[in-house]
Amino acid sequence: MTGLDDAAVERLREVAEQPDLAGSRYEVRHLLGRGGMGVVYAAFDEVLGRLVALKITGTATRTPDSIARLQKEARILAQLEHPNIIPVHDVGLLPDGRSYYTMKLVQGRRLDEHVLNGLPLPERLHIFERVCDAVACAHNHGVIHRDLKPTNIMVGPFGEVLVLDWGVAKTGPDGPGKIPVGPGGPAGPDTTGAGTIIGTDGFMSPEQAVGDPDVDARSDVYALGAVLRVLLAAPEPTRPGGSSPSGRTRRILSAIVNRASASDAGARYQSVLELSAELVRYRDGQPVRAYQESPVERILRVAERYRLPLALILAYVLMRIALLLARPI
Repeated sequence: MTGLDDAAVERLREVAEQPDLAGSRYEVRHLLGRGGMGVVYAAFDEVLGRLVALKITGTATRTPDSIARLQKEARILAQLEHPNIIPVHDVGLLPDGRSYYTMKLVQGRRLDEHVLNGLPLPERLHIFERVCDAVACAHNHGVIHRDLKPTNIMVGPFGEVLVLDWGVAKTGPDGPGKIPVGPGGPAGPDTTGAGTIIGTDGFMSPEQAVGDPDVDARSDVYALGAVLRVLLAAPEPTRPGGSSPSGRTRRILSAIVNRASASDAGARYQSVLELSAELVRYRDGQPVRAYQESPVERILRVAERYRLPLALILAYVLMRIALLLARPI
């Protein structure tokens, strides 16, 4: 008997996992991706005449817990109405008992791919601030993402920035905004047990790495610091006119990264809003709390911030001197 090669095994796996949508409004078009929490397909919504993303639990993870988790993810997303969080359209059960939900089909590239060709630093920071906005919105609703990383952030062709994959998000005792009970049972309290490690190496906080079930918003702050570190390490633009950030700029932003991703949760920014406010101070030429600048750096920062009025004053002074020198003695 001849064994199957890897490609054949993969094709059989895809056929076995493909959902039966007979009698529904959706028609599967092609596979988009597969993760630990489920499988995502591009599907056509025959009622509204548009493509959507259809996420279902995989055949290997078809358990009551995985079904409840997928439904919980859908309800969390439905509560988080924000332009940088992917919107959910529909949720339900397949004839074979698997859970599914549909959402906006995101066209674009993952953040780690998007920055490979070289983006100016201000554009990278603008993307990061929009990610922070989305996470701050989630925290305001009592939701902690717990798996923020560049591969879970999508940048669309028109500059859209979307935070994806809320499958391991943690909610409070009442869930985000007291999510109503659905067919899968309560979607509220997080049931992750002590010692269960949730997150991705390099981006999860130390408290997540030891399986602490009581992580809070500061774990997402840690992950955002790690994401910002990746963005700072991205290649600079090679096109004409692209300038590299100064050493001082690098030192300031590195200080922000170090504060956000401190090992001690108490030493980090205590909220995403604090982290965002720090970046606004940097952008506006104000002192950054994470960085102790020298007197010379303070002078240079003020000069940079007020370079136009200083240039006008200098031009006026030089003109007056020229006029004085031009007078006949």
